[in-house]
Amino acid sequence: MEGFIASWYAKNTQKNMEQYKRDAKKVAAIVPEGGSVLEVAPGPGYLSIELAKLGNYRITGLDISKKFVEIAQAKAKEAGVTIDFQHGNAARMPFDDGTFDFIICRAAFKNFAQPVNAINEMNRVLKPGGKAVIMDLRGDVSTEVMERHVEEDLGLTGLNALLTKWAFKWMLIKRAYTKKQFTELIAKSRFQTCRIQEDSIGLEVWMEKGQEGR
Repeated sequence: MEGFIASWYAKNTQKNMEQYKRDAKKVAAIVPEGGSVLEVAPGPGYLSIELAKLGNYRITGLDISKKFVEIAQAKAKEAGVTIDFQHGNAARMPFDDGTFDFIICRAAFKNFAQPVNAINEMNRVLKPGGKAVIMDLRGDVSTEVMERHVEEDLGLTGLNALLTKWAFKWMLIKRAYTKKQFTELIAKSRFQTCRIQEDSIGLEVWMEKGQEGR
């Protein structure tokens, strides 16, 4: 996303701050103080910013959208937190091997053009024993559940609700993966195995890099 679309997305997702706070607390419960965290495709940066408020973490965000990097940098400055938001491709990360303790990718993986490459890059830049989680939309979510999510969870109304429902139905759900498809993707990657948690609209794919570096 670039330009107007990125700004529109940032404005609308900001209304969903409670979910960002919830997910930040989930990460904070896993990562020790001083730990290094990478958020892949952070968009406007809300999750990383909420995590930075919870403790002394070294947080990096990598996004392919230059506009999102600009927005995230401005939002972090506004919040008074230090986060290294960078422009880059998830399939070719500009980081050394074994850099991070934890990686999170929220609501973005379905848009990746090279999903297995991105997963392999997550593995490469994780430290041995490090963990990664992909949180995303379910590819088999029903229209009814999606519309209720937009209206009740996201709290959108009017034109914003209509546009968001359209984007979910005709773009996001079509790109999203099912539990079975995620299992197959991970099996092709360096992680090889994963643990998947599901709810009515989304799933969490948890991966861990072995101590031997695989």
